[in-house]
Amino acid sequence: MVNSVTKIPLAEFLAQPNIEASPAWELIDGQATQKPMPTLFHSRLQRNLVNFINRHTDQFEAVQELRCLVPPYSPVPDISVVLGDRLPDEDGPLDGAPDWLIEIRSPDQSTLDLQNKILHCLSNGTQLAWLIDLARQQVWVWQGDNLPIVYAGTDLLPTLGVLPELTVDALVAMTCR
Repeated sequence: MVNSVTKIPLAEFLAQPNIEASPAWELIDGQATQKPMPTLFHSRLQRNLVNFINRHTDQFEAVQELRCLVPPYSPVPDISVVLGDRLPDEDGPLDGAPDWLIEIRSPDQSTLDLQNKILHCLSNGTQLAWLIDLARQQVWVWQGDNLPIVYAGTDLLPTLGVLPELTVDALVAMTCR
């Protein structure tokens, strides 16, 4: 027997109560799923990376857990880096995909599901995407239409804007502070 799953339209999803509960709910491929609760290391990396980016650029702003409207999806990336003039004026979602999307894979998250979200955002305006895998100490990086490149160790990570050089090792070290 084929298991049919009902897909939820974006407008219906956004009208649901508690989609902003912690952790937030996302709509991906018509399916509403709640993000996993982050680990201590995930939370530290997220906080420290946002602070690093915001400390070194005025052009972009890094925001944790910002809901984006990228029809028919409503992703909530771990970190959205957005040109300052694109940020919503009020406490609402970002209209469109972030300029730079950063996901930190949790142990129980599917890499394929995260890649699906990233590819959708890339096809809708995201210029740069990182998928950080702390367990493997690797970062998968997508730029434009290019296939992803896997960075590790002392590899310098590409960024948007003018930021100091950042290696994968330095990124992983952000989980310890």
